[in-house]
Amino acid sequence: IPDDGIDNDGNGYVDAYLGWNVSNETDEIGFGRHGTTVSGMIGAKGNNSMGVTGVNWDVKLMVVRGQTAANEASVIAAYTYPLKMRKRYNETFGEEGAFVVVTNASWGLDEGDPEDSPLWCAMYDSLGVHGILSVGATTNSDVNVDAVGDLPTTCTSDYFIGVTMTNNVDVRFGAGFGTTSIDLAAPGDGSRTTSPTNAYGSGTGTSFAAPVVSGAIALTYSAPCSEF
Repeated sequence: IPDDGIDNDGNGYVDAYLGWNVSNETDEIGFGRHGTTVSGMIGAKGNNSMGVTGVNWDVKLMVVRGQTAANEASVIAAYTYPLKMRKRYNETFGEEGAFVVVTNASWGLDEGDPEDSPLWCAMYDSLGVHGILSVGATTNSDVNVDAVGDLPTTCTSDYFIGVTMTNNVDVRFGAGFGTTSIDLAAPGDGSRTTSPTNAYGSGTGTSFAAPVVSGAIALTYSAPCSEF
């Protein structure tokens, strides 16, 4: 029940109806341009003769807002929300919580050092052991992040996928690289996607490459494969 000031579902978050804003502890997620464009890459509806199509045509998004890469505590708070919801799902055999399968970070800290943010990096292992993979966009600078650093892509976790950007001929395009930290590349140059106020636009950056990977992970989970 939105806006009644009560934690109706007992998940520890009062009125978390639309998502969660860690800066003011409400569900005021707003209509940010960056978040809207990233969300469109993941899951804009397809086959409806309208606008653009995301990687995953039928997906639910859990929007978390308010974290700041320079504030490790806020990053931990942001990841804690989906982690708690997935743990609750696991513990109740799907009766409560949410079946979160992947988090997407189209944000980060250029030249960030994992040693300065150990809890942030450790969070990916915590998410992973409960069933959540995490994807992160690397820097939009043409640098070796193994040498200069980057957060979150230089975090070392088996459950984290560091993503850089390619152009329309599948060549890495002006973005970070590193044989240790960058796992793969995805399209991110001139990406056509959703914009606020029922509009569409284009953008370039690793912020658009990362959600392509996140959307693909979610799509894979929807495959009717019992072994997977």
